[in-house]
Amino acid sequence: MNTPASDASASIGEVGERALIDRIRQRFPDSPGTLQIGIGDDAAVDQGVRGELQVLTTDAMVEGVHFDLGFSSFADVGYKALAVNVSDIAAMGGAPRLALLSLILPQRLTVADVDRLLDGFAEMAAEGGVTLAGGNVARSPGPLVVDVTAVGSVRPRRILTRAGGRPGDSLYVTGTIGAAAAGLGWLRQHGPGAPEPREIAALTARHRRPAPRLRVGSILGRTRTASACMDLSDGLADAVTAIAGASGAGAVIDANALPIPDAARQWFAAQGRNPVMAALAGGDDYELLFSVPPRRQGRLRTVIRQSRGVTITRIGELASSPAILLKTDGASEPLPSGFTHF
Repeated sequence: MNTPASDASASIGEVGERALIDRIRQRFPDSPGTLQIGIGDDAAVDQGVRGELQVLTTDAMVEGVHFDLGFSSFADVGYKALAVNVSDIAAMGGAPRLALLSLILPQRLTVADVDRLLDGFAEMAAEGGVTLAGGNVARSPGPLVVDVTAVGSVRPRRILTRAGGRPGDSLYVTGTIGAAAAGLGWLRQHGPGAPEPREIAALTARHRRPAPRLRVGSILGRTRTASACMDLSDGLADAVTAIAGASGAGAVIDANALPIPDAARQWFAAQGRNPVMAALAGGDDYELLFSVPPRRQGRLRTVIRQSRGVTITRIGELASSPAILLKTDGASEPLPSGFTHF
């Protein structure tokens, strides 16, 4: 017989799949709205939002690739697994609504471990207005894998893509860049459990729990301010290259304008790295990069007023030349590459 799922110290192997799913279902009751059938059936059923298009995205987080349990708690992993998907929907100008959660679990985990992961997921779901509609549980012979599919909605004329920019459009980025990469670098250098100075804790927090820019993305789409948009999952350099390529343009980025936190600059410099190059190439920022045509600058001022304190910085512009350049004090060089898995 399986151990009762109420025993949080039991391993998930002792509890069994069905009991674990029942425990998850009790944590995430169906919410009223468009969801007709939620957790517990072969599939979820949603009626959609009238007059709006569906936005669908998926991202998997793999232990040892996207997170290290020596540096991040189970709650951090659950939070981030949903946050990175919410960020994709924000980059499209949409509003997240539903999520599917697949947990591929090593047998070493306990029920309490899964509970903590769900705590983080539920926290992000509450912040983003997301209902858990279903998912899957399977056994992993190796690492923990958390796979999320998110569904959002957006009105047809408010969709943001990477392909709408034109030469002469200004490029803007929300928040700051480089903090998450610096924070992860510090964690790897100092190891699990090392006390974190206050300025470092701000960097490591950006790695553990990115903040999707849902409000800014929504306003950019609703006001039709941005001509193109993308989130910074794999770094600013990657996003600039992607938007320029999709838009059939080049780009010029001003190194002196990049919003890199002082603590990140100092940490990169202490490692003998160029802070600008390191911040451009580092991933996990989950800020938004977007382009704005000259005639829409008035709309941008509205976005800034309504952004609730999220800074928005002009960092360059799209260009007619196909080159993608970094300009530093009048000298230009090719923009570095962003993060890639392969």
